[in-house]
Amino acid sequence: MSVVIEQPRSPRTKKQANLEKYGWLYMRASGVILVVLIFGHLFANLWVGEGIKAIDFAFVGGKWSDPFWQVWDLAMLWLALIHGTNGMRTIVNDYTTKEKVRKTLVVTLWGTCAALILLGTLVVFTFDPCPAGAAAELLPSFCPAN
Repeated sequence: MSVVIEQPRSPRTKKQANLEKYGWLYMRASGVILVVLIFGHLFANLWVGEGIKAIDFAFVGGKWSDPFWQVWDLAMLWLALIHGTNGMRTIVNDYTTKEKVRKTLVVTLWGTCAALILLGTLVVFTFDPCPAGAAAELLPSFCPAN
């Protein structure tokens, strides 16, 4: 009994092979960095201070008032979204047989990733728990106007 290995669906060009290599390297590097970022995030939020009881709107507002935590959370957001999208792209490439469907799915994945990165970045950098001009009854208790 012999095993027959089918030909690949389409031969890869040199450019495509390099993109796959860089995607593979990104997954390894971002995975290691994400482990550090996530465990640092968990340590700072759950073990330092009062633990999980202290996490509320005021905690997030205070944390995001420090540029260090803004950059930390932003790096975690960007790396996680790109890492996940690249993983999904790999799955789409492996399991779709029609080129048009594959391209549509990959473009949709990267478009969704870009939109989420944009929205997440806006939230991190524009978050203000005490906006000027807001009605006092709508503000949290820790805001100076309340």
